[in-house]
Amino acid sequence: MKLNPFILSLLLLVLSGNISAQSPYTIYPVPQEYTLTSGKASFTHTVDVVAEAGIDRYTLDRVEQILQEQGLEVVFTQKPRSGNSTVYLGVNGSGGEADKRASKLSLSRDLFTLPKYDRHIVSLTSSRGKAQVVVLGENTDAVFYGLATLEQIFDRGTENLPCVTFYDYADVRNRGVIEGYYGVPYSEEVTADLFRFMARYKLNTYMYGAKSDPYHSRHWDKAYPEKISDKERRFGLMTQDMMRHLCEVAHQCKVNFIWSIHPGQSFTALGDSDVLERIMSKFQMMYDLGVRQFGVFVDDVGVPSDDPTLKQGADRLTELQRLVDERWNTPDASPADTVKPLQYVPQLYAYSWVKPEQARRFWESLSPVPDKVNIYTTGKNVWSVPNSTDLSLLDDYIGKEVAWWWNYPCNDVDVTKIFIADIYTNFSDETHIDSSATLESSLPLSTLIINPMQQGALSKIPLFSVGDYTWNMDTFDHMESWYASLEAVVGEGRAEVLRSLVPYLRYYDAGSPLDTLIDQFKSAYTLDPSSASADALIQELGKISDACDILAQMGDSASESDTLFYADLRPWLLKLKSMTRHGSLMLRALTDESSDIDRVTFAKSWSAIEGVDKSDDHRFDILTGMGSDITLSVRTAEPAAESLRPFLDWLLEQF
Repeated sequence: MKLNPFILSLLLLVLSGNISAQSPYTIYPVPQEYTLTSGKASFTHTVDVVAEAGIDRYTLDRVEQILQEQGLEVVFTQKPRSGNSTVYLGVNGSGGEADKRASKLSLSRDLFTLPKYDRHIVSLTSSRGKAQVVVLGENTDAVFYGLATLEQIFDRGTENLPCVTFYDYADVRNRGVIEGYYGVPYSEEVTADLFRFMARYKLNTYMYGAKSDPYHSRHWDKAYPEKISDKERRFGLMTQDMMRHLCEVAHQCKVNFIWSIHPGQSFTALGDSDVLERIMSKFQMMYDLGVRQFGVFVDDVGVPSDDPTLKQGADRLTELQRLVDERWNTPDASPADTVKPLQYVPQLYAYSWVKPEQARRFWESLSPVPDKVNIYTTGKNVWSVPNSTDLSLLDDYIGKEVAWWWNYPCNDVDVTKIFIADIYTNFSDETHIDSSATLESSLPLSTLIINPMQQGALSKIPLFSVGDYTWNMDTFDHMESWYASLEAVVGEGRAEVLRSLVPYLRYYDAGSPLDTLIDQFKSAYTLDPSSASADALIQELGKISDACDILAQMGDSASESDTLFYADLRPWLLKLKSMTRHGSLMLRALTDESSDIDRVTFAKSWSAIEGVDKSDDHRFDILTGMGSDITLSVRTAEPAAESLRPFLDWLLEQF
């Protein structure tokens, strides 16, 4: 019997022991290096913040937010006062106050010579018991990500904190999300919540390319509407104000919100001479809403093979980057007004679709495109796990590094399933992913973004671990990261409850503790119905039901993150609850002679069980198609579909 990968992962962790670093702090993504120093420090009620000139307002707002959330009063000043704790923010080599303070503390600057990204130092020391913090980065963005470390230091409180220095950087430059699945686009609330989550865990990229957004594809050259109906909101449509708000939240969270356009075949069509003018017009509309980076998608519209079309694609992409630079990246433009390089998703993003010689021709045709333009691949196949073999092949074809669009944990072809287990269990559960794939400890790429589930709040769980991996590949531990992700998403008090439910919220629940009890009961009942005991099985069903009730309380939480998470999980959670409740009822009717459950009552119970698949509580909206072919339908969640759901059918057969 094949051992369930979820259970195997748990066993391996137990056998190997806890290998997480013995740091006094739990910081994610896992830092590259830390050094414990002597003493402990406490924050005074008033904290002076000394920020150098190179620190932008979003970073200043972030430090103020973090300190105020601890009940601390913040004073921005040029010179610290001796009676207060101080937070110094600055840029390496600037000669400013933070830079000088780092030298006074003899902090090593070696990491700033490494070919890495978002390099920064976070130092917590004590001055007569008062906390003194230095956050020194290679630039203001790096300082911003360093503040995420400070925020997590505060998880231990504000007093008697062990002194420590973190030397940190990312292995991957662009880390985050590509909203590119086929389905209902994320709501404004879900996306903004994701941005805030990304800020805490040092993720910095969000490419918007919602397939079912008509203003991304079908109406790609038209302005977003000013108002939408309730029906349009159900379809995930956005207004101009909603886009404007998302751009502002993204800036606040230092997330590059990349709005992408899908002109389809028009981009390379030889007869469409005004396509770049129309694209630039739409870009201007989005720029006015706050967008400062753009993408162009020509995926899923057919792969060209003739030389004129291939050349047209490269020429237009090159010219579009020139037009962007000419309009917004002039020498006198302020940093806040400039636009970062284009992102491009080509027609042949999975190179195995064509013969090797045609793949080479296609990718070589993109060689003249400026190096700063990011060109994306999904690897050999649509669902490939990032790997150095595919990267090396395409890098050789195009003559420069490619970026990776990773279709994980995307469920647009598995819409009734959710993927909230650890990475390798998710690989096993997802229909098209190679279940034997592993993540390499050193992957040569600078952009890795994931295409998530239709459930944005649930996608935080796998996103957390991808963020952990892209920050520090060498120390990545998929199970430790998964455990940490549950606490990060639902809180310490609920993490263990969610962890106990994941085997049943999954579609493939065979091999779970409940599955073992089901097999034992069925065997005993087949041998001798009169002596078979269902007590252990009923007790386990009760535990699962109780755990469902605990998570359901998130629906009434004062936290928007909690309510968004519950809204995503609700169909799976309530269906699992319903199955356990009716399973217990049938078991009692079948095995307890003193039970007052008669056949009529049981028949009603079974009617309810049949209704499990039709209950509105267990259903959710999906969208299929893109462009002019978008349709809305409703599907039913399928938790515990491999073992528990068939067991209910088996119970019926025994009556």
